[in-house]
Amino acid sequence: MAENKLINETSPYLLQHANNPVDWYAWNDEALQKAKDENKPIFLSIGYSSCHWCHVMAHESFENDEVAKFMNENFVNIKVDREERPDIDDIYQKVCQIATGQGGWPLSIFLTPDQKPFYVGTYFPVLDSYGRPGFGSICRQLSQAWKEKPNDVEKSADNFLDALQKTEKVSTPSKLERILLDEAAMNLFQLGDATYGGFGSAPKFPNAANVSFLFRYAKLSGLNKFNEFALKTLNKMAKGGIFDQIGGGFHRYSTDTKWLVPHFEKMLYDNALIPVNYAEAYQITKDPFYLDVLKLTLDFVIREMTSPEGGFYSAYDADSEGVEGKFYVWKKSQIKEILGNDADLFCLFYDVTDGGNWEGNSILCNNLNISTVAFNFGITEDQVRTKLKECSEKLLEVRSKRVAPGLDDKVLVSWNALMITAFAKGYRVTLEQKYLDSAKNCIDFIEKNLFRDDKLLRTYKNGNAKIDGYLEDYSYFVNALLDVFEIDPEPKYLKLALKLGEHLVEHFWDAENNSFFMTSDNHEKLIIRPKSNYDLSLPSGNSVSALVMLRLFHLSQNNKFLEISTKIMENQAQMAAENPFGFGYLLNTITIFLEKPLEITVINPENSELCKTLQSEYIPNSFLVTIQNKDQLSGLSEFPFFAGKNFEEKTSVFVCKDFTCSLPLHTIDQVKENL
Repeated sequence: MAENKLINETSPYLLQHANNPVDWYAWNDEALQKAKDENKPIFLSIGYSSCHWCHVMAHESFENDEVAKFMNENFVNIKVDREERPDIDDIYQKVCQIATGQGGWPLSIFLTPDQKPFYVGTYFPVLDSYGRPGFGSICRQLSQAWKEKPNDVEKSADNFLDALQKTEKVSTPSKLERILLDEAAMNLFQLGDATYGGFGSAPKFPNAANVSFLFRYAKLSGLNKFNEFALKTLNKMAKGGIFDQIGGGFHRYSTDTKWLVPHFEKMLYDNALIPVNYAEAYQITKDPFYLDVLKLTLDFVIREMTSPEGGFYSAYDADSEGVEGKFYVWKKSQIKEILGNDADLFCLFYDVTDGGNWEGNSILCNNLNISTVAFNFGITEDQVRTKLKECSEKLLEVRSKRVAPGLDDKVLVSWNALMITAFAKGYRVTLEQKYLDSAKNCIDFIEKNLFRDDKLLRTYKNGNAKIDGYLEDYSYFVNALLDVFEIDPEPKYLKLALKLGEHLVEHFWDAENNSFFMTSDNHEKLIIRPKSNYDLSLPSGNSVSALVMLRLFHLSQNNKFLEISTKIMENQAQMAAENPFGFGYLLNTITIFLEKPLEITVINPENSELCKTLQSEYIPNSFLVTIQNKDQLSGLSEFPFFAGKNFEEKTSVFVCKDFTCSLPLHTIDQVKENL
């Protein structure tokens, strides 16, 4: 089998195409120069390793010798992994939105040799079908247009560029006031599905930041309906097929409104963002159900997505042996064979029937209470729980011997940082050391492997780190450092966070438009310097930066951080109120800012009951730091947050708000009074 230039790449997605007959290049100077030298248009294909329709288009078009021959003769063909190059993806996704009203992957763009887009779409079947033009005929028409009507093509490209530049303009700033949160919460609530939770209709995505915002708004407003809706969403998700009932972890999204039939890929970022919701739900309700979902998910990441070096892998495919979901679904006969006498109980609880609930198979889901099953079988609820746990372990063991879905084993700093945050939150509510260890091991891994000349790199695989870090890599990682610092306040974590915060301001800040660029000032120049403002499947770099700058200000009292945080929030607050669905993370930060952060310092955690109570309280506007020993405190005395505090023989808690601090508090009642 012939190889193309992708064979030298590290991205699993690019390597999937290294044996295509298409003469693919990665996005690099050689490819871009070739297009200019030969005056050929560029065909740019953007996707990612676990993307189903990317595989389909590759199989139909890029493995087709005839189509490949035409592509090689008439275009310079470039493949991009959107997870490695979010800047390129962001630019051309916006073009696709402008042209077609929607985006997605695979993204298929035809560019002039100077990278300007003139035709764009997503998946194209190889022949005309589904009401879409066939990829082969599109290539022929566009190649002909380039040769015969180059001026028309250039004009079309310039129109796209004009429209694109307009999308980068940020709205007029507005004052940060409580009314913005009221408007946002009501607008978001109206998008909610009152029956099954979640937002909108199928396909349904988890939208973790929006769930968090409803929790925060419920606390702020005292209106319990927002809590009830957020909890309903988490309950329905955890009982649906979107949650891997026996293996833990969440699939990417649900193809129906009920959360039953998932798109079976598992992304690291979902399994980092969603557990934080369940940690918050546990703090609010103290219901162990939420703790179980949290632990199953974090344990899945430890078991199946952690590299030997301590980083976290990116994704699992939806397909195995060429069939979507095959790894995860069951026939009732298989379960009976494995579980014997306990099969009936398990099948009743997890809705496994002879006919199945999806294409003749059963996706495990749960619509029954434990009490109903206990009554049915004449045993206690605890006995039911024990049996279900034993059965799940047996099935998981059998499942682990199946052909597993493909693993994308590259390590991305931004997604790893989200996972560090999830493990830190998981430790807070469970106090299980393995979660804190996972978080700290990953920080060590990033420090060791993903820094070059004091700059953060984005991606790592097989000992090879590359690509300068983006806004999301820096902002998420600073946030993660601060999350671990609050639990184990080693000065090195805070010092690194402050250093990277300064780097962000120096190299990413756009003082003219009061927001951060996605790329640093010394990054490769593209047709525009993009910005990320929307919180969608991932929080935007600007939203996380607003939070990070606010946290750094409270720890260092450096006003520059507060000014920048405030400017980002003011810049986008009106958009967030009107379109809360796309700004959940930013709204969480605005809520903290308007409520005024509570600075809580615990010195000497020997009163474990007091510490445990504090950790398990839902105090979303708090920065809660627990000083373990004298050395830590003396190493932190240079920072205003810790100045003037002494290490005491018994546990002391200081609560500060709005530049006013309590006396040292020693009992749970005193602390609760001051909160």
